[in-house]
Amino acid sequence: MAQVAISKVAKAFGTVKVLHEVSVDIADGQFVVLVGPSGCGKSTLLRMVAGLETVSGGTIAIGDRVVNHLPPAKRDIAMVFQNYALYPHKTVEQNMAFALKLRKTDPAVVAERVKRAADILDLNPYLKRYPRQLSGGQRQRVAMGRAIVRNPQVFLFDEPLSNLDAKLRVQMRTEIKELHQRLKTTTIYVTHDQIEAMTMADKIVVMRDGRIEQVGAPLELFDRPANLFVAGFIGSPSMNLLKGVVRKGDKPGVDISGTLFPIADNAAQDGQAVVYGVRPEHLEIHPDGVPAKISVVEPTGSETLVFLRFGDREMVALFRERHDFKPGDTLTLKPRLDQIHLFDAETGKRL
Repeated sequence: MAQVAISKVAKAFGTVKVLHEVSVDIADGQFVVLVGPSGCGKSTLLRMVAGLETVSGGTIAIGDRVVNHLPPAKRDIAMVFQNYALYPHKTVEQNMAFALKLRKTDPAVVAERVKRAADILDLNPYLKRYPRQLSGGQRQRVAMGRAIVRNPQVFLFDEPLSNLDAKLRVQMRTEIKELHQRLKTTTIYVTHDQIEAMTMADKIVVMRDGRIEQVGAPLELFDRPANLFVAGFIGSPSMNLLKGVVRKGDKPGVDISGTLFPIADNAAQDGQAVVYGVRPEHLEIHPDGVPAKISVVEPTGSETLVFLRFGDREMVALFRERHDFKPGDTLTLKPRLDQIHLFDAETGKRL
């Protein structure tokens, strides 16, 4: 195992810059998730750690070695890809053992490591099968087993669950987290799915347009997003973000389309243009609330999502108790005062 230090790393393809001096410190044994929309640079950064892309600027260190100019085989890493990348003509056992055999590892050691990985991943019944005889989840476990047998310092996962159905993604999320808890190997995991990031990570790195927007523990990002982008990206359903103007008086609030939304007295300056943020689960039915008309109701079983309009604005509320809501009904909703987020309308930064 080893720590990974990414220091002011830049990447350019010709004149196009895709990473802008990105710095991340990953502690020994930590599970770090790089998350962001498509094109934000997260997979490029992972490929640079792996040695599959050259570094245009800055340094990447694994353990006490700067690895910028080392080939992938010399970096002591193992990568799990989105498309499994298994040899179709080799059995599960042969796929898992292949990298060790290339290194001319002692056959007894190869057999021992393959058995250990198969035990960890529950692959023993499938060792003699070929990839075409396996389900998607089983193939992904084989790809993980191939990485485990190498006993690397760092695991790299590049959107490994994207090709799986929803139920299997949940199962594999749990298996990967359990695997990390058992092996305690430093792990860097790339995904565009913020639910994966929230449920799996020790630390999340939120990226956009080749830059880091915020780094922190999952609940830290959820409870105190640093800016509008993180506020809208982390959380499902997304935070309600409403533009307004701060009004101080006997009852301080934010004026949104002529309606006053409550805030703490010291939240911002009078007359300041802000974006008012409140998560759907922090809107409560209250007689003193804001009247809003229901446009769509989406029951999911354990929760009910309600889409509403007030004036020209839209909001989403989430209820875990059962209600008989119908489109066209009017609800009066009040945000929880201790769960309000305010952002500067010009800079997007948290106030």
